[in-house]
Amino acid sequence: MSTLTAPVRRRPRNRVWWKTALGTAFTAGMLFPVYWMVNVSLTRDQNMRRTPPDLLPLHGTLAGYRLVLDQQLPYLATSLLIGLGTVVLTVALAAPAGFALAKLRPRGGGLLSFAMLVAQMIPGIIMAMGFYAVYLSLGFLDSVPGLVVADSTLAVPFAVLVFTAFMSGIPGELLQAVQVDGAGPLRTFRSVVLPMSRNAVVTVSLFTFLWSWSDFVFASTLDNGGAHQPITLGIYHYIGNNNQQWNAIMATAVVASIPAALILVLAQRYVAAGVTTGAVKD
Repeated sequence: MSTLTAPVRRRPRNRVWWKTALGTAFTAGMLFPVYWMVNVSLTRDQNMRRTPPDLLPLHGTLAGYRLVLDQQLPYLATSLLIGLGTVVLTVALAAPAGFALAKLRPRGGGLLSFAMLVAQMIPGIIMAMGFYAVYLSLGFLDSVPGLVVADSTLAVPFAVLVFTAFMSGIPGELLQAVQVDGAGPLRTFRSVVLPMSRNAVVTVSLFTFLWSWSDFVFASTLDNGGAHQPITLGIYHYIGNNNQQWNAIMATAVVASIPAALILVLAQRYVAAGVTTGAVKD
């Protein structure tokens, strides 16, 4: 007795081609400013105002990048120091708070979570003005620790919510088994919960570093004209002082984009992964 099989429906190739073409067009449109930034960074000064502009730097120059290495490295080093410090402070504060909200269930935890959501809605410029008044009285302006603390105020509420969501998925039976063996809350967090929350740590660290690396509001408000300035202020001052050297300005922007781009490429698989999947793999 023969069995009848339903015919397999195949998607029309023109529909698949249309979706691919549309996605390619949108991607090209979004990436075109990045390409133009690289193109201008390699263009010679005498070709900068050519009409129509050169779409390819066939006779390019690396003079802009040489100026970056000579003038912008201190700003890059300051931004890197601020970014790493903000990541360390944010994870150190947010990870225990997320564990407490997810597993210890403290009294008033729901109100605290709501306060975290409200904190996300406060404009950064308002917080910057508050920090300026406090730092001015304490003599804390134009300092790397001051910018680290300021940038962390934006990252900590988001990080606590992320850690709470990730740690809520850890099986309670596993934590109970650890507590039966005599582990207290601190040891349970340090030896079990935090290693299992690797994906959450990477996610929080990534977004925190990107926020602090691209921060301009806090950097410009809390700057007092000193030596500790991040790359965002370096580009801003460079445009004001050298508004004719666009290849050097764009080269600075390209160099400033490289750390963030590398971190995004290296950490994307951890950001997309869940805490339970990461725990099972480990």
